[in-house]
Amino acid sequence: MVRIREFFRDANAPRAHDVLPAAFAAVRNGAGRLLLVRRIDDGNWELPGGRIEVGESVNEAVIREVAEESGITIALTGLAGVYSDPSHVLVDPNGSIHQQLALCFHAVPTVPDEGGHPRPDGIETNAAAWCADVDIADLRMHPAMRLRIDNALGPRAQPYFE
Repeated sequence: MVRIREFFRDANAPRAHDVLPAAFAAVRNGAGRLLLVRRIDDGNWELPGGRIEVGESVNEAVIREVAEESGITIALTGLAGVYSDPSHVLVDPNGSIHQQLALCFHAVPTVPDEGGHPRPDGIETNAAAWCADVDIADLRMHPAMRLRIDNALGPRAQPYFE
């Protein structure tokens, strides 16, 4: 589902009615580049991922979402972070207001050294690319996603918890 608005640490954000579970992946290829996708609805770059659907595990959800949004099949290698800041609020087109609970994983493509050509799905994403760390700072992205990417690119010894 396409979002209408996203709030993060904004005093004017509406009050959430429920918690929306989501999963994202920080996928690195053999060259060390990070897989990012650009959303159609707001033009922001982000880690591929999305909502966990009823009947699927978080692992199944993130693997499905990454494949749908980028065409890349992944294997999870660890937990990058858990994000549950109550000020991160999503407003759906139908008016539902959610607090996001996001799990972010480290992952690799299932094909060794897959530099493969990521492809957007044309529904949620209009671009998908392997990005060098130095290029990420210049990309337009939501502050909540920038936090996740910065944490995922940092030391992997300890996952981030919020």
